[in-house]
Amino acid sequence: MKRQNISSGGKWEYQVGYSRAVRKGNMIFVAGTTAHSGTEIIGENDAYAQTIYILQIIEKAIIEAGGQMSDVVCTRIYVTDIKNWTDIGKAHGEFFRNIKPAATMIEISSLIEKELLVEIEAIAMIN
Repeated sequence: MKRQNISSGGKWEYQVGYSRAVRKGNMIFVAGTTAHSGTEIIGENDAYAQTIYILQIIEKAIIEAGGQMSDVVCTRIYVTDIKNWTDIGKAHGEFFRNIKPAATMIEISSLIEKELLVEIEAIAMIN
């Protein structure tokens, strides 16, 4: 089974040794994604804006791997303040309202930079 690594060119990919996404067979696994553009944090202090930006990056990776957002079967959402759940959920719903992947939201103590409020990973299965 062929493996396809998808890179976003992020500054940590080479240093840490990971890919933005990996496709193996009909499965696409998207790594934890934040609202860091490589040079700046998009939507600082705005969980909704960060979530929209993150889901756009995830969508781009899934498309590059040959899938589409309707192929997403699972998302995991890591948040630094669960009180932001409604803004994060609103953004998630704008992408997935009709798809309805299995989704988990977990509050964590912090992300790699203190201004990052959300990190999302996704799994897609292409039919």
